[in-house]
Amino acid sequence: MKILSVNAGSSSLKFQMYEMPEEQVLISGVFERIGIDGSFYTIKYNEEKIKKEIELKNHKEAFNILIKELKDYGVVENLNDIKGVGHRVVQGGSYFDKTVVVDDEVIAKIDELSSLAPLHNPAAITGIKASQEVMPSALQTVVFDTAFHQTMAEETYLYALPREWAEKYKIRRYGAHGTSHKYVSARANEILGRVNTKLITCHIGNGASISAVKDGKCINTSMGLTPNAGLIMGSRCGDIDATIVPYIMNTLKLKPSEIDTILNKESGLLGISGISSDSRDIEDGINKGNEDCILAQKMYVRRIVDYIAKYYVELGGCDAIVFTAGVGENSISTRREVLDGLEVLGVIVDEEANNVREKETKITKEESKIPAYIIPTDEELMIARDTYNLCI
Repeated sequence: MKILSVNAGSSSLKFQMYEMPEEQVLISGVFERIGIDGSFYTIKYNEEKIKKEIELKNHKEAFNILIKELKDYGVVENLNDIKGVGHRVVQGGSYFDKTVVVDDEVIAKIDELSSLAPLHNPAAITGIKASQEVMPSALQTVVFDTAFHQTMAEETYLYALPREWAEKYKIRRYGAHGTSHKYVSARANEILGRVNTKLITCHIGNGASISAVKDGKCINTSMGLTPNAGLIMGSRCGDIDATIVPYIMNTLKLKPSEIDTILNKESGLLGISGISSDSRDIEDGINKGNEDCILAQKMYVRRIVDYIAKYYVELGGCDAIVFTAGVGENSISTRREVLDGLEVLGVIVDEEANNVREKETKITKEESKIPAYIIPTDEELMIARDTYNLCI
């Protein structure tokens, strides 16, 4: 059964086609700069990567070209070969704790929650509607980044704010990266050979979050109402004293939109280093002796260590720590520094094993009281699995 995993952005469309249940990737690619000058798309098939420049006015055009390419490459003979299309949606609020089939009510709920994810939910709706038009016979599903975190207890997801804020305005902790945390925690359980586990999963990329997962269910996560909570990230500040916001707004006479831009796009590694939001650039700066980059990395690692330690206590121990996403899978030095910071918990990094990138492997020594692993994430596969299960 052929299942298409889709991740629509405001000007992009990322896709991956699977043969299920074998989980074989047939073709993948991304359409970029949709509705913008200089649009193009890239297809990866049989290890060959092909880029084509073409005007893409909207997502429907991108889907039509996608179907043509699937036919031209012989991946499908006709539209009926595609049995399901799974769409990634960032914000599902408290409405959705699992993947669901698309209907008018689901789309209405996604739209209602757009205020909590203004850059993502409207784009997802655009992608869903375009997909429905182009592939009307396929089962359309939505996979929510927030769904995995809906198992958190009320005392964990609520903020200490007036209760009516949660009831009327939906202000609470939702988390993000749930599809990734779900995938790597399930894979960690496979590695450990059991499901009654206490895991700390670290999705560390330009955006980053850490989750405490007990017996396959999330009990806490570092992101909050929005992705700008918890860890220091590429350009997001993460946790700060809330009173900083009105203080600096009054001092600098800033508008809400201006402070929002600063906290989300001009802070984090970028704000501290003054150089870049990219971890690789920070590492380059450290190697050149740049004091601001050294400070940025120390703060970045400290916050990760703090959250792992917090969740270790909350879980009552830990069976494994998992690193995933761009930095988690690729930054040898960041992983080492984090694990060194956990030495008090009996964590002992294996320098040789840790000297890898994007490879599933154990990176602690046998005598380490807590094993740590790199597990490359695969959100597209999780989308395909959920969609396939709804198709059968």
